[in-house]
Amino acid sequence: MTTRIGTTARPVVSRGRIRELRGATTRASASQGAAQASRSSAATRLSPVVLVFAITLFLPFHWYLGPVTMSPTRLVLLVMLLPCLVMWLNGKAGRMLVSDFAILGYGLWCSVSLAAVHGLETGVESGGIMFVETVAPYFLARCFIRSAAQMLAAIRVLFVLVALLLPFAIYEAVTHQTFLLDFFQRFLPSHPPTMNEPRWGLRRVQAVFEHPILYGVTCGALLAFVHLVMGQSQSAVTKFRRSAAIWFTAFLSLSAGPLSALMAQTMLIGWDRILKNYAHRWQLVWIGIAAMYLLISMVSNQSVPAFYLTHFSFDQASAYYRILIWEYGTQSAMNNPLFGVGFNRWERPIWMPPSLDMFWLYHAVIYGIPAAFFMFLAFGSMVWSIGFKKGLPEDLLPYKTAFLITMTGYFLVGWTVHFWGSTYILFIFLLGSCSWLLDARPGPVANLRSRVTTAPSTRAPPPRRAGTARPATSGRG
Repeated sequence: MTTRIGTTARPVVSRGRIRELRGATTRASASQGAAQASRSSAATRLSPVVLVFAITLFLPFHWYLGPVTMSPTRLVLLVMLLPCLVMWLNGKAGRMLVSDFAILGYGLWCSVSLAAVHGLETGVESGGIMFVETVAPYFLARCFIRSAAQMLAAIRVLFVLVALLLPFAIYEAVTHQTFLLDFFQRFLPSHPPTMNEPRWGLRRVQAVFEHPILYGVTCGALLAFVHLVMGQSQSAVTKFRRSAAIWFTAFLSLSAGPLSALMAQTMLIGWDRILKNYAHRWQLVWIGIAAMYLLISMVSNQSVPAFYLTHFSFDQASAYYRILIWEYGTQSAMNNPLFGVGFNRWERPIWMPPSLDMFWLYHAVIYGIPAAFFMFLAFGSMVWSIGFKKGLPEDLLPYKTAFLITMTGYFLVGWTVHFWGSTYILFIFLLGSCSWLLDARPGPVANLRSRVTTAPSTRAPPPRRAGTARPATSGRG
């Protein structure tokens, strides 16, 4: 009897046991595949919460809950605030960002400043509403817009809602009758119609918003997303037709601020299209802005902000008033740097109206310089992070470009108007809506290389037959 040294005897396994193991493996693979398919499907669907939220932005209803004014949008945000914060803490919104803490800091500081100026009750009530309207829409976007498909679906919903306003906006502009507000007021209290001087014989359309300016800012904010993101897979005719619908709908506000934002977005979209093959096209934009700033500073007898306000207003009185807002508003902020003036009268001449039509200055005047710092930090850090995100796949670049162009429009118009209500909430929502780009993986080539070089396979190589050579593995896959 011959015994082989070094040979290990293999256990005998019955055929029935083999079939049982194979069945278990198959069931586990099927279960894993179903779970992956479920996650993939969820990542492409728009959450019903976002759909309801978008619809409520265009509902002008409001009612009172004790001393607090409620609206459909505020109700949705109030319900979703805590769940969104829990999801964020659990990592469901991706990695934590500087803008996350800046938004939380802004909301908290508004409550603190109002409590310091007016007492704890006002800090809880009015400060609490400001916290909800700032923090909830931002984290709603961070948690429920986590992919390109979800972002595209959200833009489609917003486009449909704006497009539905167009025939009513034309009717209101021509007949000077607020059809939509009159209709909604039959059911619940709604925004009162504004009294504005007609321009070019047309009424400045208000639609379902508190003011024509807010109507124009809200509708015009979607231009870059509709053209670049929705238009990515559409024919040129369809893309320009839908962009024209956004343009004309926002134009009927007949307000200089929204129209200047529309023009800025249009020029940046055209610039990106014309020089799409030139990698340094955006550096040229910054060089042009710097050169223009220097030219205006040397040639004009006005400051650059005053020049901008003067030349981008329908009438000189409006431009002059905004210059006064900047001068007296900054002085008021410097005189009350920590907590602002709250709801008290901000420092200005007795003959000046109380309106503070400058979004980027408003926070410092009302809530103090720390609030303005947090708002600028949230805006600037998000724009900076997405703007300098490298290695995105080609199909995600339109999302990045559209986001940056949209935020540029908001930044420009924010120096001539103030955002509040649904317009403010949509601005904060869009600010957080493209944060998923920061967690997006690099393009296919870069991703493949990283897998080959940094993630070697842990599985043992298959046995080779005698006389066969193993193919060489290249880093290119």
